[in-house]
Amino acid sequence: MLTDNLTLTDLFVQLGLDSDPKSIESFINNNKILDQSIKIEDAPFWTSAQSNFLRVSLQEDAEWAELIDQLSALLR
Repeated sequence: MLTDNLTLTDLFVQLGLDSDPKSIESFINNNKILDQSIKIEDAPFWTSAQSNFLRVSLQEDAEWAELIDQLSALLR
């Protein structure tokens, strides 16, 4: 997959979540991370596989890292 073409929709697909615009908006609205000290990969709503994917992607500065950062900002 080309980095330039990745979208938030692609990230939701990668995480195994519903990825239509309404589902993404609903996920963000229903899962706000109120405690700013919680890292996105440690949020309680992820499965262990999702959390691991987020953690590894951020640690390795993978092609997903920018979108994960964007999602983190949306969840705050």
